[in-house]
Amino acid sequence: MSDYPDARQYAPATERNREPILQVLREILPPIGTILEISSGTGEHAVYFAPHLYPRHWIPSDPNPIARASITAWQEHFPADNLHPPINLDVTAPIWSIEAKKYRHLDLTVEPIKAIANINMIHIAPWKACLGLMAGARRILPQGGILYLYGPFKQGGKHTAPSNEAFDASLRAQNPEWGVRDLDEVVAVAERENLKLIKTVAMPANNLSVVFQL
Repeated sequence: MSDYPDARQYAPATERNREPILQVLREILPPIGTILEISSGTGEHAVYFAPHLYPRHWIPSDPNPIARASITAWQEHFPADNLHPPINLDVTAPIWSIEAKKYRHLDLTVEPIKAIANINMIHIAPWKACLGLMAGARRILPQGGILYLYGPFKQGGKHTAPSNEAFDASLRAQNPEWGVRDLDEVVAVAERENLKLIKTVAMPANNLSVVFQL
């Protein structure tokens, strides 16, 4: 639900986690090129990260039209030259919309996608979304390209905190296909797509930044 008189949606966690996430992104992203954000949600991360990560380009995406309207509304309030309009992208599709390299707001042959960022998605989506994310990253990223994930994870099959266990239970109550994922299982899927785990970073609120490289 929006707290604003326009299409902007608001996610309280964004203001709490955006600075720690930005610190990691600055360390692991290529210095130039385009970052494709998968499942951008409200768009608050996009409008915050893009100007801080200039000269990199940032393309948000979401399959939900309400989310895309929110992203656009946030962009109108906080425009940035390197922040581009959102695209409709279904991560489970066998071919993503962006793969044609036809994006009227940016020439992806000149500014190719060098990294993919995905924040707080795979636990609030069916497992096939994680499978689709890894397969798409393999198809799109160049050699050395980066896939960045952020969210709660089990480690060694166990929750890392009681709060994560409670969160997992609430997610599964909403949808049996949702839930906090085991990092080992996520890494195994990534490895099948030639994505290597290169770094994990402990984050606030018992979350992790997980960094893969093709």
